[in-house]
Amino acid sequence: MPTLILVRHGRSTANTGGVLAGWTPGVALDERGAAQAAALPGRLAGLPLAAAVTSPLQRCRETLAPLLAARPDLPLHTDERVGECHYGDWSGRKIAELVDEPLWEVVQRHPSAAAFPGGESVRAMQARAVEAVRDWNARIEEEHGPDAVYLVCSHGDIVKSLVADALGLHLDLFQRIAVDPCSVTAIRYTRLRPFLVRLGDTGELDGLAPHMEPSASARGSGASEADGVVGGGAGAP
Repeated sequence: MPTLILVRHGRSTANTGGVLAGWTPGVALDERGAAQAAALPGRLAGLPLAAAVTSPLQRCRETLAPLLAARPDLPLHTDERVGECHYGDWSGRKIAELVDEPLWEVVQRHPSAAAFPGGESVRAMQARAVEAVRDWNARIEEEHGPDAVYLVCSHGDIVKSLVADALGLHLDLFQRIAVDPCSVTAIRYTRLRPFLVRLGDTGELDGLAPHMEPSASARGSGASEADGVVGGGAGAP
């Protein structure tokens, strides 16, 4: 079965603004996010990608633009099932406000029971993303063979939920997974089980060093350092 390369979109204006973007239109990459996207073709140069699949949201399409320019023959598909979680009434709000909502603790500690007002549940988000990957695995294998490699550009919570599924982790543990902007996560699927072979690889190790300041996503938000960042966060400063 194919190997899936999961790319989280580059850092966005919402990430640095401490806003939970969701499906809010017009959320673009910021300057650093654009630089991360520009570096992506070089990081993936050694991989014979059979196809790319993207969330329909602008920040994902902008992330893939340099890769598509470097590989004009790479087939591109859009799939709403790998789009961001539908955060409903939370969309567009500041994380600093959301941490005071009673639902925040549920999202952190018991996400399998969390449903966003006017949006979808975390369970539904994971289910559609897993279904999409299973469908694309079958399609890519049929068209390109069992050793094919393909890419999906998506969002932090989607990537985390797919990693949890691959590892057989209960959804209530998915907040223990962290994936920075424009990080690469690789899952090799086989007939009996998936193998997680890369997680949140940015090609940089600086982000692993201790920071004197909180990360940009947590700075001033009121979120605990032990909280999983809903929406994925802005990564290391």
